[in-house]
Amino acid sequence: MLDRLTQLLWGWHVLLLLLGAGAYFTAATGFYQVRCLGRWLGAALASRGKGKGEGGKLSSFQALTAALAGSLGTGNIVGVGVAIATGGPGALFWMWASALLGMMTVYAENVLAARHRQAPGALGYIRAAGRWGKPLAAVYAGGCCLSSLGMGTMAQTNSAAASLSTLGVPAAASALALGLLAFWVARGGLALGAKITQRLVPLMTLLFFGASLWVLWVFRENIPRAFASIFQGAFSLKAGAGGAAGALLALRTGVSRGVFTNEAGLGSSAFAYQGVEGRSPEELGCLGIFQVFVDTLVMCTVTGLCILCCRSPVLEGGQLAFYAFESALGPWGGRVASLCTALFALATLVAWCCWGREGLFYLTGGRGRIPYALAAGAAAALGCLLPLGTVFQLGDACNGLMALPNVAALFLLRREAAGVCRRGGEGAFQGEARKKVLGKIP
Repeated sequence: MLDRLTQLLWGWHVLLLLLGAGAYFTAATGFYQVRCLGRWLGAALASRGKGKGEGGKLSSFQALTAALAGSLGTGNIVGVGVAIATGGPGALFWMWASALLGMMTVYAENVLAARHRQAPGALGYIRAAGRWGKPLAAVYAGGCCLSSLGMGTMAQTNSAAASLSTLGVPAAASALALGLLAFWVARGGLALGAKITQRLVPLMTLLFFGASLWVLWVFRENIPRAFASIFQGAFSLKAGAGGAAGALLALRTGVSRGVFTNEAGLGSSAFAYQGVEGRSPEELGCLGIFQVFVDTLVMCTVTGLCILCCRSPVLEGGQLAFYAFESALGPWGGRVASLCTALFALATLVAWCCWGREGLFYLTGGRGRIPYALAAGAAAALGCLLPLGTVFQLGDACNGLMALPNVAALFLLRREAAGVCRRGGEGAFQGEARKKVLGKIP
């Protein structure tokens, strides 16, 4: 029963809808993510010193780190190994392709959320999406709340506990500490979560990126071969039907893992920017592009190259990354990989406790803060102690409950979202100019 539900809510058809949304916004804006690379990089770099988040509001840097915390997770380390083990090196190419399109999906989500602030994050523009907006928003909020307890909490703490156990931390101690952290963050909300992520995300990113560059330096002579295997695996049909099947498997695995890690199409990152003031909708959209760029095109790429440059034996997907770090750096390499996995899981836990709280508050009119905090704490503790095969399936189904209403709203509001940057990236547009721009977008 759960298998069928997961296939219905998170099967190939949903992945194609997510890619279709990204493809539409990419075409409608003239490949904005490529054409205006300097603009979105500049917006991200300027966020570090622009805005202090005074009066209970978030600075743009705090919002960016909170959004990155939600997408940077164990999928960037363990998930990449699973993708390569399942779909071969070519899966990494299709992760890049899905990220290129996903940049514009997140752009559209952030733009629309900034223009429709009647409700937090994606809920604002989903509510505004015509006659079905309110029912779709209710479904989305329910899926967000459930996803936060499953994939956002239990799955992350399970990976964190497993990693910490290799550093000598007992599972019971991990359960207690992570359970208390989840309760604290869920009770405090986004303002508290952003204070944590603005320090945690830069630290864990630099640690992992630095260690990965060290691995690549050790195996630098294998880098050309690694890149060749990526493109060969993505397109090679030399083995006839078998080769075609392999290429399709690489396509499916890469796309699904790419969507899973950068969360393009879920609308989750829009929650992070709801408290940011003084930035135009286009600027917040640019921060979304940068988020996907860092998550998939940078972090997943360096993980994949580390795995492919190291001639590893046949291992389960999650072990490939750890083997690469240990081969290059010795025992300390494995410890660094374990620590990074735990930190990435911790960041995702913090962010998703905030997203789930917003979903619950939407459904209850702002009530249930303490019950949700207790549920988040219990889920975090249980995640450290229980096998999570069923939780992963349930989490995928809940992601579908977020993706389907979100993509429906993006489609209904597509002309508004695309028009913001179609006019040259000047943010809000009014009057006759607005009509002229929107009239050109299908």
